[in-house]
Amino acid sequence: MGRHGTIAGRKAAQDSKRAAMFTKYAKAITVAAKDGGDPEYNAGLRVAIEKAKAISMPNDNIQRAIKKGTGELGGAAYEELTFEGYGVGGVAVIVDCLTDNNNRTAAAVRSTFDKYGGNLGTPGCVSYMFSRKGVFVIEKTDEIDEDELMEAMLEAGADDMVTEEDCFTIYSEPDVYTEVYQALQEAGYEFVESDIEKVPSMESAPKNEHDIKKLKKMIEVLEDNDDVQKVHTNCSIDLYEE
Repeated sequence: MGRHGTIAGRKAAQDSKRAAMFTKYAKAITVAAKDGGDPEYNAGLRVAIEKAKAISMPNDNIQRAIKKGTGELGGAAYEELTFEGYGVGGVAVIVDCLTDNNNRTAAAVRSTFDKYGGNLGTPGCVSYMFSRKGVFVIEKTDEIDEDELMEAMLEAGADDMVTEEDCFTIYSEPDVYTEVYQALQEAGYEFVESDIEKVPSMESAPKNEHDIKKLKKMIEVLEDNDDVQKVHTNCSIDLYEE
């Protein structure tokens, strides 16, 4: 996950990559729909659709992705791949992918690591530094009472809440992610981001500005790849700050 910076920075990054995000979210919906095309009975699909709607993905795109997943429409069969390694400065990096061509994706990820001074490692080489958590980011506003939010998130089944400069970050176990998402949404809270993330237990960072720029560029290139769903790092500095 790494540090994703301010709310404004998050929103700017989302806006600048909206078209690419449509492609990634469509893949996620297609994969989720394999377990059933009715979001009322498929919690994973319901959450994937909600996230797609949050970035204004057209309903036609959503329905087409669902039909690909259920087999009503022809389409590629996506496979989950995960790559682990290090960026410059010893920063741990995990790259989660959905792809219809393993060789293409592996070559692209390896090339990106190599080009920007990273090292692609073996499975498990950095994942021990991360724990899977449901992560919910809610923007701070005058309307939100911190104590009420704390009570609501605990009742929903979440474990912890961190109050940051411009947001509240809530953490849950991954197996209750959907329940927490629905409960907080029904309570009237809106998410800037929500997902199951790989949260680092220890952090690292490059020592100089040159390496910071290389790491930022590597993450940017990886995230721009249509096969890459998410990039997690244990970097202690904001990699999305201009």
